[in-house]
Amino acid sequence: MLPGGPDIGDLPAGDAILRLDFSPPEERVPGFEIIDLASLHERRRRRGRPTDLVHRVDFHTLTLITEGSGEHAVDFVTHPCRPGTLLWVRPGQVQSFVRLGTTNGTHLLFTPAFPPHSSSADRLVNDWYGPVCRQLGASPTYAVLSTLLGQLRAEYDRPAEVISAEILQLLLATVLLQIDRLPHPDSGADPRAGGEVYARFRAELERRYTTTRRAADYAQHLGYTVKTLTRACTAATGQPVKHVIDGRVALEAQRLLAHTGEPVATIARRLGFDEPTNFGKFFTRHTGVPPGAFRQAHQSQQ
Repeated sequence: MLPGGPDIGDLPAGDAILRLDFSPPEERVPGFEIIDLASLHERRRRRGRPTDLVHRVDFHTLTLITEGSGEHAVDFVTHPCRPGTLLWVRPGQVQSFVRLGTTNGTHLLFTPAFPPHSSSADRLVNDWYGPVCRQLGASPTYAVLSTLLGQLRAEYDRPAEVISAEILQLLLATVLLQIDRLPHPDSGADPRAGGEVYARFRAELERRYTTTRRAADYAQHLGYTVKTLTRACTAATGQPVKHVIDGRVALEAQRLLAHTGEPVATIARRLGFDEPTNFGKFFTRHTGVPPGAFRQAHQSQQ
C-alpha cells in the first residue's frame, strides 16, 4: 500500500483501523521518500482516495509546512497548519487531514530502521510518544530545518546510480537532532527527563499494554523497582507510572471506539479486560464518559 493511502478497494471493514506500510510508487532509496505535500495529495486524488481518510502508518512522517493553511488531526487533537508548522507523526498514531486547505510543504517518509543506529537520532525514532506539532513561525530553527530539507531533497533527486543512502541517513539524523533541541511544548513535560529508565519503560509498555496494566510486572521485567519507574515517569510526564500505563490503554480504547465498528466487548478483550463491565468502568474513570457515549459522539462527527 502507498503512503498516500490505499485504493478504494483496500479500505478496511468496520472492525479495523486502516494501517499503511511503507511502499512508495518508486522506492529510490529503501526506507525513505521525500515529496511535496501537494504532490502527495494529488497522488491520492488521482487514485480516488478520500482526502479525510483515517489511518495509521507503520513509518514516520515529518512535514514542514511552507505555504497555505489547513488542519491535520492526530489522536483526537486537531493541529492548525500554516507556514512554519512542523508535524511529526509516528508509527501507530491515528491521523487524518480534516481540512486540506491550501497547505504545501516538504513531506518526509522514513521507516524506523532508516536513520543511522550509530547516532543518538536512533533514540528519537523510538520516541513514539514525542510531540506531534510545533509552530516554528519564521524562527531561526525554521530556516535551519528548511535548509536541511532542501539538502535532503537535492540528494534524493540525484540520478539513481549516484544517490547516496548514507548521506540521506546522516542528513535525516541532523534534522532529527535539530528538532530534539526545541523546547518540549507539552506543559513542561519532557521525556528526556526520565532518562534511559523511562525510554526502556515506554518501549516495553508499547509491547505489553494489552496484556498487563500492573506496574509491578513492568518493573520486574525491566529489572527496576516500581519506585524507580514512578520516579522516571514523574520526571518525564508529571504522572506516576500507573497513570502512564492506564493512559496508554485508554488512548488505544479511544482510537478503536472512534474509528472502528468493533463491539465494545471485543475492544475490551483486545485490551486485556476479562469483563466488558470492568473495561467500561476503566474507560469512564479515565475519560469521563462511558464507551458507548464516546463512540457516539466521535462517530457522529465523521
